[in-house]
Amino acid sequence: MQFSNRKNTTRWILIAASFVIITLILWNTYTFFQIFKNEERVKMEIWAEAQKTLKNVDENTDIELPLKIFQNASIPILLMENDTIINSKNIDEEILKNKSESSKLLVKLKDQNEPISIEYVPGKFIYLYYGDSDLLNKLKYYPIALVVIIVLFGALVYNFYRSTKMATQNKLWAGMAKETAHQIGTPLSSLIGWLEIMKADNVDETTVSEIEKDITRLQTITDRFSKIGSEPVLELRDIVKETKESYDYLQSRFSKQVVFSFKAPTKSILVSINPALHSWAIENLVKNAIDAMKGKGQLAVIIEEEGRFVKIKVSDSGKGIPKNQFKTVFEPGFTTKKRGWGLGLSLTKRIVEEYHKGKIKVLSSEVNKGTVMQVSFKIEA
Repeated sequence: MQFSNRKNTTRWILIAASFVIITLILWNTYTFFQIFKNEERVKMEIWAEAQKTLKNVDENTDIELPLKIFQNASIPILLMENDTIINSKNIDEEILKNKSESSKLLVKLKDQNEPISIEYVPGKFIYLYYGDSDLLNKLKYYPIALVVIIVLFGALVYNFYRSTKMATQNKLWAGMAKETAHQIGTPLSSLIGWLEIMKADNVDETTVSEIEKDITRLQTITDRFSKIGSEPVLELRDIVKETKESYDYLQSRFSKQVVFSFKAPTKSILVSINPALHSWAIENLVKNAIDAMKGKGQLAVIIEEEGRFVKIKVSDSGKGIPKNQFKTVFEPGFTTKKRGWGLGLSLTKRIVEEYHKGKIKVLSSEVNKGTVMQVSFKIEA
């Protein structure tokens, strides 16, 4: 506990330090931007003085320095008198020829900098409008680029931390599942022994048969849990037969208030699956449908062959799923039940898509009317 608290404290210190560093960088950038902008203002005032000198030139005026000032200017400039452009610098000629474009440019320059008035003779003014230089424009967007880089880096670190945490959790769950399978194995062996004694004592065949089914079921569950975290062995099986066996087992163990129906092709459809895991996926879909109906309603399992794919549809007459939750329902931890861990559909998605290379989705759903879940597998030739 102490180690965990120290770790959290260190994390918050690093976050706070990062925030302070970012704030200082942004502040320094802003300060530098303002200094550079003021320097450009001073340059433009010097340019304005040079323009005034040329405007009042006579035979005794030294124009060498003003001309050098004009040549070194790299800022977009408009010089105007009585709303007429009398001179320009670093502006595309095509813009100046187009009255609409030049008006837009003038508004833009006004927004960027306050114009400089030049009184070349008493009572007569020309106005110098100028924009920001390329360097200043680049500097303007530097803080935004910096923030974007920091956000992306933060997202990368978060995703790495999250994926590492999930990988650790997956290993933990896989280990727990295997240990559970191991622990169930001991009493299961004992139950098989007791079953043989019951058979020898001529106990009622119906009772023995039902107990035998449940023991077989326990063996199947043990087999499922032992496969978690391992690459399952896929076998070429008849998907209709395998699905029907899971359906029959579940139908016999649920309330008669649930009206079951099954529809499938009469021929065999071969698909590469792991029987234990496929049974688990079908069981999860059926149980989820029954939970959605609160144990009362109509449930249908339909198998259809479409080209190179076979599709298994599980429909119910339950409460339905809002459209914005069609993908969310497959996320680990998502559940609408008061009691439940929200692992059923996420586990089913993993079985179908990761282990069997199939697809699972909410085919359709309407609130308070029902849902159709669809699983698709590629048919083996």
